[in-house]
Amino acid sequence: MTFTPTDLEVEGAAGGGTGGDPSPAPPPAQRRRLVRAFLRDRVAVACGVYILLVIVMALAAPLLVKLSGYGPLEFDQSAVDPNLGGLPIGWGGGIGAEHWFGVEPGNGRDIFARIVYGARVSMTIALSATVLTSVLGVVFGLVAGYFGGRVDMLISRVMEFLMAFPALIFMIAVLSALPAENRQLLLVVVISFFGWPYLARIVRGQTMSLKEREFVESARASGASSAQIIFKEILPNLASTIIVMTTLAVPGYVGTEAGLSFLGVGVVPPTPSWGQMIASSVPWYAVDPAYFLIPGSFLFLLVLSFTVLGDRVKKIAESGEGRA
Repeated sequence: MTFTPTDLEVEGAAGGGTGGDPSPAPPPAQRRRLVRAFLRDRVAVACGVYILLVIVMALAAPLLVKLSGYGPLEFDQSAVDPNLGGLPIGWGGGIGAEHWFGVEPGNGRDIFARIVYGARVSMTIALSATVLTSVLGVVFGLVAGYFGGRVDMLISRVMEFLMAFPALIFMIAVLSALPAENRQLLLVVVISFFGWPYLARIVRGQTMSLKEREFVESARASGASSAQIIFKEILPNLASTIIVMTTLAVPGYVGTEAGLSFLGVGVVPPTPSWGQMIASSVPWYAVDPAYFLIPGSFLFLLVLSFTVLGDRVKKIAESGEGRA
């Protein structure tokens, strides 16, 4: 469930679709063309709007819960029928004016409140893991690609080990053995530990190509230090690649968090999580399908939106570099 780019994605992001060396950092005019191309892509815009909607929903969760009238941990026993085993009263799992997305069977917790707070948990973990993964991947990739030799060999061996390791089994084992406190932080650390080599491998290849370019040689001849060359000359030319790869990484981390919560080793109840809600809905599939469909649809659309958006951004960047 961790993000693993295919060779095609690596080649497309690394070579800008032309199979050659990456181009220098795009000028402002080219960046404006890329923005206009993105805004003309209705699918990309729709995916971006949905992602933005989920982010706003997560940030505004306390306000939205006040408007709905029920918190994520509040029980409404009047919304379930004890004579039917706790099934929600009404159509669609109890959907109505009081409970906009219905209630959980058995306990009557408001699904809308748990969806918005679950979005906060999922996005916090996924975005935090993406940031940490990106920092580690970019730094180690730049260092390995620029210095080469023993430094490259050491970092490359570590990357190969982590990429070949059964990450999911390790995550389940580690999270099962650790205490429940600070589980969200542990999820970010564990996911990032296995996620950074995939970006680092791409950045390493890009850096090995860029360090032979004329502008790097010119900076080196002018007396610039290795750190200045790496972070002021090479890193800006990797911006489009990093953006594409991190956009493609987010859905993998969203799915990883949901999958671990589904397996019972992720977010600890009663903290809301979409994966946890899907796991809780398993015994109720036949009698209350809405309990599964609502969190499942939110999760599916979020992963799909990030995946499609990353693919469209990659294609737009490739076409822009090709014209340049």
